[in-house]
Amino acid sequence: MTGTESDFAPLPPVSVIIAAYTAKRWNDTVQAVNSVKLQSIPVAETILVIDNNPELLSQARAELTDVKVTLHTGSRGASSARNTGVTVSHGEVVAFLDDDAVASPRWLESLLRHFANSEVVGAGGRIDPIWASTAPRWFPPEFNWAIGASYRGMPEHAVPVRNVWSGNMVIRRKVFDAIGGFREGFGKVGSRSSPEDTDLCLRASSAHPGGTWIYDPEGLCGHRVPAERAKLSFFISRCYNEGLGKAALSTLTDAPAATATEREYTKRVLPHGIFLGFREAGGGDVFGAYRSCSIAVGLMCAAGGYVTGRTGSLVKAVRSRDKELLS
Repeated sequence: MTGTESDFAPLPPVSVIIAAYTAKRWNDTVQAVNSVKLQSIPVAETILVIDNNPELLSQARAELTDVKVTLHTGSRGASSARNTGVTVSHGEVVAFLDDDAVASPRWLESLLRHFANSEVVGAGGRIDPIWASTAPRWFPPEFNWAIGASYRGMPEHAVPVRNVWSGNMVIRRKVFDAIGGFREGFGKVGSRSSPEDTDLCLRASSAHPGGTWIYDPEGLCGHRVPAERAKLSFFISRCYNEGLGKAALSTLTDAPAATATEREYTKRVLPHGIFLGFREAGGGDVFGAYRSCSIAVGLMCAAGGYVTGRTGSLVKAVRSRDKELLS
């Protein structure tokens, strides 16, 4: 299939799902909904899922009258809430956007064109950070994933990838249903986060013949970064929790597949980032050295989380086995 053919192929009808859980983000949520209204193509429906917050539900139904608003009463977390949104949707494709994100006008148009290829199960786009304040000068853009944004070193044109991120994702509804959606109890709840998007993408690829995910940076959205995420303490804890999450994922699926992208990132992106930081420091930007050091710290924290998680899983497995042998 050529790019020209995909440009003229009819775009599938899409349902956009936004999960929200707190009134503190109300203005952000309204802007997320409005960004869907401003898409260059029409959407079948916009569904706002309120996660276990009846007061927020009432506010949403009163103020967002042209949006389908539904309450999620199951286990808390974005994964379960998104699953609820899909159950009430009607589109051939479902799209997910975070409640603190803003989609560019051609977000959906850019991603949906890839569904002209029957092997494509889903797609995702670039996420740019929208800092509440100026980005910390010590913060390395290679670690933008820690703040929910695309990092330096990601592809600059549309390519097949292992996974995309759930804050900027479109997926065939039939594939989503076939795999049971996001894994319940595995995902972001509070400050702890597990890679529910990687898990979903791996299962979706396996369930569909030739299943392929596409990352297309033209499918752009912005993601708000609150001031508290500009702190070193958040950076360290987020990297550590990412390692824990990847360890948990490796127990649910093929371990090499669960960490293949991360191994390539560690070998290619991070060394280049460290080199750039020190080169910038040599050019007079002292914070370049800080950014290089931050890359090393972030890698060590993520590795520490992964080792801790894997060790914990092995100990748990051994104890479970011993318990069975003694029973």
